[in-house]
Amino acid sequence: MNILSAQQDGNDTVFVQQRNSFVEIEYSDMAEQMLSRSEVLHIRKDDKVYVVGDDALNFANIFNKETRRPMKHGILSNDEQSAIPMMKLIIEQVVGEPAYPDEKLYFSSPADPIDSDLSTLYHQKTIESFLDDMGYDSEPINEGMSVIYSELADNNFTGLGISFGAGMTNVCLSYYAVPVMKFSVARGGDWVDEQAARATGTPVDKVTSIKEDDFELDFTTDVGGVEGALSIYYENLLDYVIDNIVSEVDEEDVEEGLDVPVVVTGGTSSPSGFEALFRDHLEDASIPFSISDVTHANEPLYSVARGGLVAARSDEDIDHDDDEAEAAAASE
Repeated sequence: MNILSAQQDGNDTVFVQQRNSFVEIEYSDMAEQMLSRSEVLHIRKDDKVYVVGDDALNFANIFNKETRRPMKHGILSNDEQSAIPMMKLIIEQVVGEPAYPDEKLYFSSPADPIDSDLSTLYHQKTIESFLDDMGYDSEPINEGMSVIYSELADNNFTGLGISFGAGMTNVCLSYYAVPVMKFSVARGGDWVDEQAARATGTPVDKVTSIKEDDFELDFTTDVGGVEGALSIYYENLLDYVIDNIVSEVDEEDVEEGLDVPVVVTGGTSSPSGFEALFRDHLEDASIPFSISDVTHANEPLYSVARGGLVAARSDEDIDHDDDEAEAAAASE
């Protein structure tokens, strides 16, 4: 749903965000002039103008259109002919030019979903090519592992990280920064929105706007409305993810004496009440290891990007140490 970057600026971490969507409108000289003056991100192709990013949802609501997405189910959409040029434009806006040639950049990539025949390889290699062409030294990082880097440094990068994204939910169990188990399921915030829209006869973009506008998982809303439907399908999503964690842990034969914290993050986990609902459902599950704590990332939308930054900086530190060791050996 969103494309984000994280970059170190002195002691601060700077985030840049752009919505992963676009909407098509008819071209006119006046329209393009107004878009340019208003600094609305857009591109023209033939007799069409495509409004991209954060402004796309606003234009879709004004013109009563559905937004289109360069990504679907967590990867580049094979149903959208404009996916690659739109994705490239958004990435360029979010990442910017490298500070120096071959600057290290880690980008998150989902694991192959265990409940679908989707492959993430084409998506991963295409994004890597975009970034390398821009002058970066890019490296993919598993999305669930990025959550571990972001949120579990104080626990020696040991624990269960779960990223509830729009197209997928990614899960990673790590032990001292070594992934023990990682997988994804092809359900996330998009699935919740689509199911709620179908159940209530409401356009998907409208459901998304309601979800992002102070929606709470308190189960006190009218079941017949959009918020009631969102609550129902959120609960179903949590059960589905937890059931698959139980199944995968059994298959991986994880040691039963393991005692780990769990951290949940991702834009889909943003509604108030998500953490408590997830904790309640997890307590009822038969997971063959102990859970010491369940926490919600302070900034769930930024967590995965922050984890990629941690990995990139760690990688650069290692390269710097290796260079110094080589220099010392050469001087000897």
